[in-house]
Order: sequence, then C-alpha cells, then structure tokens
Amino acid sequence: MNPGKVEQYLLDKIDKGKAILSIVIDPVDYVSPEVAIKTGVAAAESGADMIAIGGSTSVQGELLDMVAKQIKQDISVPMILFPGNVGTITRYADAIYFLTLLNSRNPYWLGQAQMLGAPLIRSFGIESIPTAYIVVEPGGTVGWVGDAKLMPRNKPKLAAALALTGELAGNHLIFTDAGSASELGPVPPEMVRAVRKATKSPYMVAGGIRTLNEARDIIKAGADMIQIGTVVENIDDVKQKVESFSKTINDAVGSR
Repeated sequence: MNPGKVEQYLLDKIDKGKAILSIVIDPVDYVSPEVAIKTGVAAAESGADMIAIGGSTSVQGELLDMVAKQIKQDISVPMILFPGNVGTITRYADAIYFLTLLNSRNPYWLGQAQMLGAPLIRSFGIESIPTAYIVVEPGGTVGWVGDAKLMPRNKPKLAAALALTGELAGNHLIFTDAGSASELGPVPPEMVRAVRKATKSPYMVAGGIRTLNEARDIIKAGADMIQIGTVVENIDDVKQKVESFSKTINDAVGSR
C-alpha cells in the first residue's frame, strides 16, 4: 500500500531531518470539551506537526465528533485518530493509526477490532496508516484494556525483535508506548536505540514524556516522532509548552 497524504507529509518531514511532535487530545481528560478544543488549536498553532485525538476509554460518539470537528476546522496540520476501540472513529479526522497491538494476549486486538473498524474507516474516507503498536511497562490504561503482555523495560532486544516483526509484516509505522502518565517515565532510551537499530520504518514514542530532557533523549536515541498529551492538559501556557518541545526535539535531531 502506497503512503497516503498524511503519511507522506510525515515522511517528507523526516526526510528533511525534522523531528515530529504529535499532541494527543483525549477530551475526557479535560475539564470541558471547550478546553480540549482550545488546547488542540493552540498546539497546532505553536509547532505541533499533527494533532492526535482519542483515548483508551469513554471518548466516542457525539463528544468525539464535536471536539474533532471543532479542532479540525481551525488547524492547518493533519488530525489523526489514536483509537482505543472501534468506537473511537470519527469522520472528521484526516487519518488513523491502524493499530495492531503486537503484544496483546487477546486476539480481539490482533485482528477482530481492526475487522470491525475497517468498513467504517473506508466509508468515511479516512487514510489508514498501518501501525505496529507495542505497549511497554507500566502500560497504564492501554495496557490493561489491551490485555498486553507488557514489554519489560529492561529487555530492549525483545522490543527490537517485536518491532522488526511488525515491520516485516507490512506495517508502515512503529509505535512504542509506556502508557499515559507513566509513573515509571517514558520508554527508556536504550529500548528506543535498539528498536531504531533493528528497523527502518518511521518510529513514534509515547507515554510518560513530561520533560524536555526526556523528549531530547528519546529523539537522540533514534525516534522520529514523539507524542505527548498529559503535559498540555488543562494548563494556561500551551503555546509556550509546545514551542519548547518542538524546538528541543528538532535541536536533538541535529545533534545525533
């Protein structure tokens, strides 16, 4: 499958030596839908390369449609769905991470959820980006919901082998995630480095990235993209926060 418009946009940025910053908005984590919308728009205006929308629980239906539609109409960067299940699909997004949770123990997350969502994705005309998704300890809500056999943080070779499996199976994107607000911090740089060495596909890291130093270390270790969300929730200085992360990760690309 050839890259679609959004995927090509990401590939072009990577080819130009840019690091990609994704801001994920889970509307249920905000004090109101209006604040979620305001945050998404502010992030897109301040250096975010794309806005992701979704979550592991609750966000679907009217709430998802309303927030996605309102953000989409006021931004110029792509909006991508980060689905927690079949219900986390809205016609107002440009693309979707078509996730296969490679370390799930439940066959539902290895093919059944994708089968249920595929006709809707096609009917909405949403671009699909096949994504090899790996949940790393501690895993958070996504690890529990996805019944993941969590990837041990001290086993980078295992993560690299599983990521390579996803690449060889035809996925276009590798995505390692420690879970939202990970109490153990983000995916360790040693694991990022091992995954990068083993694979050639664009590589996204998410979960528990709270500081500029953590973001810098992940990009220097070889990730092409980071996704953050918790650090911009319900704060007043979204613009400053996003600008700082964007500058830091792009400086890190130049120094690796």
